[in-house]
Amino acid sequence: MALVAAASVLAAGLVATGISGCADMSGITPQATLRDAPSLGLASAAKTPEPLAADWWLAFGDEPLNGLMAQALASSPSLKLAQARLARAQAVTEVADAATRPQLNGQLDLTRQRYSANGAVPPPLAGSIRDSGTAQLSASWELDFFGKNRAALDAALGSVHAAEADAQAARVLLASQVARSYFQLVRLNEQALVARRTLAQREETLKLVQDRVRAGLDTRLELRQSEGGLPEARLQLEAVQEQMVLTRNALGALVGKPNSALAQTPSALEAIKTVAMVPAIPADLLGRRADIAAARWRVEASLKDVANAKTQFYPNINLVAFAGFSSIGLGRLLDAGSQQWGVGPALRLPIFDAGRLRANLRGKTADLDAAVESYNAAVIDAVRDVADQVASSQAITRQQTEQRATQEAAEGAYEIAVQRYKAGLGNYLNVLTAETSVLNQRRLAVDLAARALDTQVALMRALGGGYTPTSTSTSTSTAVSQSL
Repeated sequence: MALVAAASVLAAGLVATGISGCADMSGITPQATLRDAPSLGLASAAKTPEPLAADWWLAFGDEPLNGLMAQALASSPSLKLAQARLARAQAVTEVADAATRPQLNGQLDLTRQRYSANGAVPPPLAGSIRDSGTAQLSASWELDFFGKNRAALDAALGSVHAAEADAQAARVLLASQVARSYFQLVRLNEQALVARRTLAQREETLKLVQDRVRAGLDTRLELRQSEGGLPEARLQLEAVQEQMVLTRNALGALVGKPNSALAQTPSALEAIKTVAMVPAIPADLLGRRADIAAARWRVEASLKDVANAKTQFYPNINLVAFAGFSSIGLGRLLDAGSQQWGVGPALRLPIFDAGRLRANLRGKTADLDAAVESYNAAVIDAVRDVADQVASSQAITRQQTEQRATQEAAEGAYEIAVQRYKAGLGNYLNVLTAETSVLNQRRLAVDLAARALDTQVALMRALGGGYTPTSTSTSTSTAVSQSL
């Protein structure tokens, strides 16, 4: 304790007298600043929407989707990769934490040596061959007066928190990819139903045209036009089925079970529930997204790296001690007279390093600026992402209203055209024109309904996908903002 007190007095004296070698850290400061909510147009609202649940996909009420999601979250390589990165960051933290604690090492050296007859060793050792041995314990403890080790530990902890947030971000991304791919499969399944309905409809029309040709009411022109519609319908059906196979393959890859996980038929579009969407960007968006939390933790880690680089300019004080046995001649190694020990402080002070410390500090400061700008880019992109999805969701709702009215009119026009053709009051060209409009509207209805679901998933991901920040993350955001 007396040695520790003496080392403390020495360190305080060095700082008080301004002795820190010839190294100088002046003029090296970070230039970037964090963007806050008001600067992004996120004004506080009287009532903030509730955060999403971690299992937000359950709100769609679709069992096949729930099953796919469970498989993906249990076996996806991307999630396991994120967990491995987290484990590595935690190991680095343990290494940094070990540097703040005392160290104890054991040593055992056994040597058979011939001593030089012309060296500094006097007779009778000179020119002789002897055995020598050393067995001792050595201890050291770096007295972290200037916070170097603590800053390194804090930087490592920041990296751990960033890795944790990255793991959550990977989960959110995977869940959204599975949901969007599944809804794409639902869309294609509905388009296949439309194509089959079109094929059946054209087969019925062909029979009508054939009857009229046999009755002498139509020519072979109308017959050939009607016959050409069947291969076209089958072609469209084959194209949709090809896309369905590719989408199933993509889903299989996402859940980690290709070619075996998607035997079930997707649900019908009308059976999937819609989810209420937020009308505007929530004010607490920056705290809801895991990718933003990860970027913020990287800023915190970089800030501590800068603090660690600054402590390199100050003295390094260690308390060292050793105790053990040492002798020439192994037979006397454990004799009382072979005992040796020592204890005392060791001080290292940078005096001239050719600019190495300043270069290191500049590099860490540049890393901090890069981390801050990466955070700013992440929050700007997050606000844009949410704004895009909110706008698309509202626009799709309006488009669906207009499309339903258009389809209703097209279906009525088609029925009239067919009835007039049967009665001999209209030609087959009118039927083809009306049919083309109906088919386009049926496909558009499916696409808009599927796009509405896809936009809901994209908005859920943009809103954080159920990520819940820890209290440490929230407090860190304030602390980092004040430090920059």
